[in-house]
Amino acid sequence: KGLTAATGMDALTHAIEGYTTLAAWELADTLNIKAVELIAKSLRKAVENDPDGREGMALGQYMTGMAFSNVGLGVVHGMAHPLSAFYNTPHGVANALLLPTIMEFNMPTRIEKYGVIAQHMGVDTTGMTPEEAAQAAVDAVRALSVRVGIPQHLSEIGITEADIPALAAQAITDVCTPGNPRDVTEAEIIELYKKVL
Repeated sequence: KGLTAATGMDALTHAIEGYTTLAAWELADTLNIKAVELIAKSLRKAVENDPDGREGMALGQYMTGMAFSNVGLGVVHGMAHPLSAFYNTPHGVANALLLPTIMEFNMPTRIEKYGVIAQHMGVDTTGMTPEEAAQAAVDAVRALSVRVGIPQHLSEIGITEADIPALAAQAITDVCTPGNPRDVTEAEIIELYKKVL
């Protein structure tokens, strides 16, 4: 269950980052937003080893794999990579831990797309302002992560505040970080890690 949850949340991170990255374009967007929909519907069932859930996840991760490999990712992956490289954190867990907080950081640059993400995650955004719909996307991602058993704080996986400067120094130079839709500094990355601590 843990492996399915982690790899499934990694696929969701691929889809959301690929949909919102600086290099995003129409064809990749079509694949990524459909992947968000499939993963939102399928991951909980896949974690319970339901065949339909696993089939939906297989298709969703494949679709976003085709898409993000053409448009890149963002600072969620940039910050997740050193967590895995130096602190033995499973890659999908690292992504899932960081994704909602980084979505909130990036929200001002992608309000409309976040509203679309919310809708494809099953949220009825009728009557919501664009900002409310965008926040609903973040909340839906966080709720899914909780439902499939992902830790919600870096401290739960052994990270301390003393570790953060070294993590940030690696994250700012990561190949994925420049694709982030909002410019980010090393100091901001430190603060983002602290928010998830």
